[in-house]
Amino acid sequence: MTVGFFHDERCLWHSGGNYAGMLPVGGLVQPMVGGLPENPETKRRFVNLMQVTGLARELTWSTAPAASTEDLLRVHPQSYLTAFKEMSEAGGGELGLRTPFGPDGYDIAALSAGLTTAAVQQVLRGELNQAYALSRPPGHHCLPDFPNGFCLMANIAIAVEAALHHKLAGRIAVLDWDVHHGNGTEAIFYDRPDVLTISVHQERNYPSDTGGFEARGSGLGEGANLNIPLPPGAGHNVYIKSMEQIVLPALRDFQPDLIVVACGFDAAMIDPLSRMMARAETFRAMTAMVQEAARDLCGGKLVLSHEGGYSEVYVPFCGHAVMEQLTGSTITAPDPFEERFRDRQPSVRFDQFAFGLLDEMAQAL
Repeated sequence: MTVGFFHDERCLWHSGGNYAGMLPVGGLVQPMVGGLPENPETKRRFVNLMQVTGLARELTWSTAPAASTEDLLRVHPQSYLTAFKEMSEAGGGELGLRTPFGPDGYDIAALSAGLTTAAVQQVLRGELNQAYALSRPPGHHCLPDFPNGFCLMANIAIAVEAALHHKLAGRIAVLDWDVHHGNGTEAIFYDRPDVLTISVHQERNYPSDTGGFEARGSGLGEGANLNIPLPPGAGHNVYIKSMEQIVLPALRDFQPDLIVVACGFDAAMIDPLSRMMARAETFRAMTAMVQEAARDLCGGKLVLSHEGGYSEVYVPFCGHAVMEQLTGSTITAPDPFEERFRDRQPSVRFDQFAFGLLDEMAQAL
């Protein structure tokens, strides 16, 4: 099986301004090492780990052209693209909420979208069986005319719209397991019946006012949006149960031609921007489940596009586990935290409480 990995060093040159965690430096907020949590090191160390273990040699590596203006305009209005480009050419700035960027920010964001677009199209054309796009900056929070949550262009939405426009697919499912609600992707496709959007996220994390279970789409898209808000503290068992009980049945009902995963690793146990307790094994298991669904529903056509994940220590192991599963490789990078994190998983009592919430959601569908 041929698995593509789309990566470009220029995406790691995206800069995020002078932040301390989630706050711009100023007043009583002093600078800190690392600045904005969305930094290149988690992605670079993910790549480095695959190079050290040798797994990188089992992937088909590629860069891609930046998303074309035509591709971008299917999602973002010209007024937004013009303002973004002008600010980028002037050295950078911030157009929205928590989306600072430096010089060449526009070009790098378009390249990030281009990586996901190329991955989607090559899988749909049969040039690759499956693919992973290491896109940066991320995209799932970006609205058509308002960037937020580190996201400057809606990478997956741009790729999906291009695939539909070129009639490479008729129905596409987007599964978002980033710990934050995929509000941008949801908003772009909220009234569309040809794109199923599913977001599994920590309830009221970011954005705090979106991601409720009751948001099911509108108009022709009624029922084609599904949010699964999980309580803080949810771990491996709850994530797997949400996949088994809600996500996989929704995919089967929709019958997509392609499954795209917004692959964030920020639900992991030591991520600084979440309060969840997933492990590298959680991401491996969810990848296996969605791989099987893709085999059953759409000839195995599956693309993962990188979103969040802010632990430089742990993201590489989560990413490696996903790539091990995608490739079926015997090369491993044993998770040095596995025993410790497994021992600290939520109690049976907590799992039973969370399973009850999932039961309520499943019964309401």
